[in-house]
Amino acid sequence: MERMFCRLTRVATLGMATAMAVAVLPAAAQTAQTAPTYPSRPVTIVVPFSAGGDADQSARNLSVTASAMLGQPVVVMNRPGANGAIGSQVAKDAAPDGYTLLLARVGSQVLLPAIQDSGLQYKWNDFTFIGLLELNPVVCVVHPESKYKTIADLAADLQAHPGKLNYSASGPATVLNLAPQLLLQSLNLKPADAVSVNYKGGSEAALAVVSKEVDFSCPNLSSVSGQLSGGKLRALVTTTPERLKQLPDVPTVREAGFPKLEAVIGWSALYGPPKLSPDIVRKWAGILKVASGDARWISANATYGGIPRILTPEETARYVSESFATYQSLARSVGIKVQ
Repeated sequence: MERMFCRLTRVATLGMATAMAVAVLPAAAQTAQTAPTYPSRPVTIVVPFSAGGDADQSARNLSVTASAMLGQPVVVMNRPGANGAIGSQVAKDAAPDGYTLLLARVGSQVLLPAIQDSGLQYKWNDFTFIGLLELNPVVCVVHPESKYKTIADLAADLQAHPGKLNYSASGPATVLNLAPQLLLQSLNLKPADAVSVNYKGGSEAALAVVSKEVDFSCPNLSSVSGQLSGGKLRALVTTTPERLKQLPDVPTVREAGFPKLEAVIGWSALYGPPKLSPDIVRKWAGILKVASGDARWISANATYGGIPRILTPEETARYVSESFATYQSLARSVGIKVQ
């Protein structure tokens, strides 16, 4: 009798355990089905430069396509300052959950780490590479009433009056500064033989030429495409190997006799904080791949002078590595340094 009671007790206990397990399974399955998937809330893209510039336009163009695909708003947040270092640091310090990303630029992510000796708290490869977005050709521009009709005219005046002319830039660690410095180097002039006047971003640097605050500037095409088409600026040269379709009458720097300037070209990319989840990287890489064939994204890109160039995360890492080496060499050759 005692043995029978023990067997019945064990059977009852087993039955209760089985029933409890069966009861738990639907709840667990329901939890798995209702667990939030990425993204379950808005995603922020940090732009480390001011609103209205090429970086800002690139981020806002991407946000439209990404919002539609993700089913969540993609919000652009401008955090300008310190040549792009402030906004870049915000993105680097963010949680690696995919809700804070960075609109990376050649100046803040490559040139600045290449030339700043101290104070910068990130390296060029401290971020998670998601994908390159586009290239941004550099165009040297003057006011339409300027006496400089060609880059040769400007070069001759720089040589004749060293230290008298000025140009607008957005800090030493930007292509807006590097291109004029390479021009000076090509003319065997010193870095101080043209005065750099710094503004918060490419759009403001372009407006400085429009308002005749400076003599010339060499910004990304995306910063000046509107002013060029509206006749508020005149382009002297582009840094592209071939003439741009948007500016068929504007010679390249090689045609104009300044081939060194071909090395200066901007780009935009999408980065994440360090250790961003591979699943989130793949999700965004997929979004960028779709964008590369999206007529609206391509058309909007053209309006601000971008040349679409979507790359995979792996291709982006290689491209940025090569870009860093190139700009580090160029910056050293013209003596650009930030303390």
